[in-house]
Amino acid sequence: MPHAPQRRWELDALRGLMLVLMTLTHMPTMYSLPSGQPLGFVSAAEGFVFLSAFMAGRVYGRRARRDGLPAMQAAFHERALKLYLCQLGLLLLAFTVIAWLGVFNRQGGVTGLLEFFFIDPQAAVVGAALLLHNPPLLDILPLYIFMMLASPWLLRRGLRHGWLGVLAVSGLLWLGEQWGLGRGVYDLVVALTGLPIPYKDMGAFHWLAWQALWVAGLWLGAREQPWPRLPGWVLAPAAVYAGAMLVWRHIAGQDPLPWLPAVGLLLDKWSLGPMRVLNFASVFVLLMAAGPWLVRVLPRPHALELLGRHSLSVFCAHIVIALFTLAFFGSTQVVRPWTTDVALLLAAFAGLFAVAMLVEARERAGRRPGVSWRARSQAQ
Repeated sequence: MPHAPQRRWELDALRGLMLVLMTLTHMPTMYSLPSGQPLGFVSAAEGFVFLSAFMAGRVYGRRARRDGLPAMQAAFHERALKLYLCQLGLLLLAFTVIAWLGVFNRQGGVTGLLEFFFIDPQAAVVGAALLLHNPPLLDILPLYIFMMLASPWLLRRGLRHGWLGVLAVSGLLWLGEQWGLGRGVYDLVVALTGLPIPYKDMGAFHWLAWQALWVAGLWLGAREQPWPRLPGWVLAPAAVYAGAMLVWRHIAGQDPLPWLPAVGLLLDKWSLGPMRVLNFASVFVLLMAAGPWLVRVLPRPHALELLGRHSLSVFCAHIVIALFTLAFFGSTQVVRPWTTDVALLLAAFAGLFAVAMLVEARERAGRRPGVSWRARSQAQ
């Protein structure tokens, strides 16, 4: 077996940072809105999805070259099954304990989040199991599962025939979503099958748009060539645009121009509007250029590495903690003392680190069944 390269700790640290930002955003405290999109009109979700795709391309691309395409496909399917089982566990918790607590405690944040379940429980449960009904907070893993199932074909096509065709089709699907392609497909399916799940209850993320972010990350992760040195004519516009978006975000707030909805569509998160994609690309370019220097001068963030190393477990834990917080303490609309919100956040992060440390200890003791993401990545 060829020598296994060291794990890229900086990628783990970035994923850990994305998990911290998502927790700050999803926890229903007074700090939720201010902490959202701190780097401009770019959220932690974009970073998390892109990094996950990049690492998938890196790990499974090596697996394909070393062990063959069937082994790569089997590894993808194994990971997708694990993600699906995690999603089923979160749904079971939400549709039972959390739903009951929301009604018992009269917490509108929970009953609103599970609105379709209370309207049509049977359709909600069946639809959720089929990844068609995706309540808020529970709509990220279905996107991840779908892309993990599609990735073997994408990676196979890219490695055998080049990535140009894959990227072109992905770009066309993203462009089509900007003009309502996803809603058109939904309307057609409803007309043919009578699907009872409303469009808004299928999840906030428009998959036809977000697949482009995944495909781009998968392509870059699967590259064997070293990163090229970016010229100044690329870095300068990226710095100007990223800086302008950063200032605009913190002056205007989350809604860029409330009186001009067209601009909001260009920066829309759920359909990855064009200006938002450009904002993400600008931040990515700057991070790629400054990354080696940052790795040298900044202290190594071991705490973030720990979270990123066990990102799936930590991600699921943050959803569970957010759901219980909603069920007991209410949504961001509930006025609470700032000390209570600080205590809730401290308890949430303590829970995340406890989960990460438990998983770490279990892996080191060799008691974790199956092949973990970490073990797979180190074995490549």
